[in-house]
Amino acid sequence: MSEIGGPEIGAPGEGAASGFEGLSENAKQRFAAAAAGMQQIRREEKKSKRRDDQVAKAIIQFLDESDHAHLFVLVSRLVARDCPSIFILAILSLIHEGCRATVKEYLGEMLKEIPEPDLSASEALTKHGAIAAQEGEILIRWITRLQTVLSLDVEGILLKLMIDEKHIDGTVLQLTTFVLQEFFQSQKRNIPFEKLQPLTASILQTVFEPFIPSVRKLLQQKTEEKE
Repeated sequence: MSEIGGPEIGAPGEGAASGFEGLSENAKQRFAAAAAGMQQIRREEKKSKRRDDQVAKAIIQFLDESDHAHLFVLVSRLVARDCPSIFILAILSLIHEGCRATVKEYLGEMLKEIPEPDLSASEALTKHGAIAAQEGEILIRWITRLQTVLSLDVEGILLKLMIDEKHIDGTVLQLTTFVLQEFFQSQKRNIPFEKLQPLTASILQTVFEPFIPSVRKLLQQKTEEKE
């Protein structure tokens, strides 16, 4: 009885190549491209983890300072809502140099060019004299940072912060108001929390409004699912 079978596995037959050498040129290119793609994915994953670690570290350092301990609950609530930490950090960046530096580094890695703030827009904040020109410029730079961070993950941030298409979660309003209050205190101005809330609401509306149309349908679906 004769044996039926091909050549032994791993032993190339006469005139045939083995392994990578036996592949066509197109196949080699496809494998090389796939390998390069996997390496790029791994590099991006490492960069993403490093960015996330830096953001988390900056928030922890901020909350470790005794002056900011009272904000721990509000930050924790936003974290519990799965609000991306980089947006929380962007809010805190108004009053903390470490947070500000981390946000700027994050934006520098994510964008080829970071948008410049339109400082002429500060006139809208200062025209009634309640806010000084220098304060207005600082606030416009902060608002621009918030919008830039938001633009990188519109759905991921807005869907966590909006209750429905017209209402924002009260926690982000409270946190932002406390941050504004501390900012004005650093400018030697003590403004009651309640009096700052309208300004906070206006600022957050300015930040969110350009992006609402892009997530309105998803917000409606979210509302319908709750009903």
